[in-house]
Amino acid sequence: MCGIVGLFLKDKALEPRLGDLLSDMLITMTDRGPDSAGIAIYGGVDGKTAKVTIQSAAPESDFAGLAEDLAKAGIPAEIELKSTHAVISIAASQLTEIRAALADIRPNVRIMGSGESVEIFKEVGLPKDVVQRFGVRAMGGTHGIGHTRMATESAVTTLGAHPFSTGADQCLVHNGSLSNHNNLRRELIREGMSFETQNDSEVAAAYLTAEMAKGKDLGEALTGALDDLDGFFTFVVGTKTGFGVVRDPIACKPAVMAETDQYVAFGSEYRALVNLPGIETARVWEPEPATVYFWDHEKAA
Repeated sequence: MCGIVGLFLKDKALEPRLGDLLSDMLITMTDRGPDSAGIAIYGGVDGKTAKVTIQSAAPESDFAGLAEDLAKAGIPAEIELKSTHAVISIAASQLTEIRAALADIRPNVRIMGSGESVEIFKEVGLPKDVVQRFGVRAMGGTHGIGHTRMATESAVTTLGAHPFSTGADQCLVHNGSLSNHNNLRRELIREGMSFETQNDSEVAAAYLTAEMAKGKDLGEALTGALDDLDGFFTFVVGTKTGFGVVRDPIACKPAVMAETDQYVAFGSEYRALVNLPGIETARVWEPEPATVYFWDHEKAA
């Protein structure tokens, strides 16, 4: 049992409040998963800059002098420290290059997410503590997703927390359990994907990344997941400009959505949505089994 939330803003006036609204939604879901928590915040795309969120078990040593060392490697960077995480801003053209550089100069850090839009923060602990640790309430953006975990498939670790990101500006949160993730992991490794954990949810994220690399949009990739992934699942997925939702054909994991002129919201339970502005007049519904829902600031899936 885990708790999932998602918020896609239509109204730009709400963008400064994204982190605050999403934090309240996630904290409300604490009793669905007290092991670890995480949030992905999307926003701030300028077409020139990319961001890489990294995590370290020893941030004082790993983050010290990092900007200077990256500069020596030919990658000018600005770094914002946030507890055990740091957000590195670089030229978008160097997004691939920085991965190799970090593996060389800071082999112990782990990349939580990267792209032009996304920042991902996750750690072991309660949602209220994770939110406070990373200053999520003060963050603005266009959309975001969050997760609080009750571990069933793998160890309680930072890397095992959600969201999982396996492609630029892509991430996934999951409530459920996949039965064919080991076979699918082997197939994806043969296709060139790599994995940090044994978590079944990371396999789902990598599956979507691989499918989108073949030219599918998120809606098409989620539709394919209904045939290719076995088990029980509710997925909420973020992309650079939108987010999608899908439930398995049995749909035994709880889910509720709400839509107004200002936003689209997702929660594992309705109580995650009750404090959103205008919720009393929102269209509220339970997403149908085996049905893909997708909203995008640029286009429809």
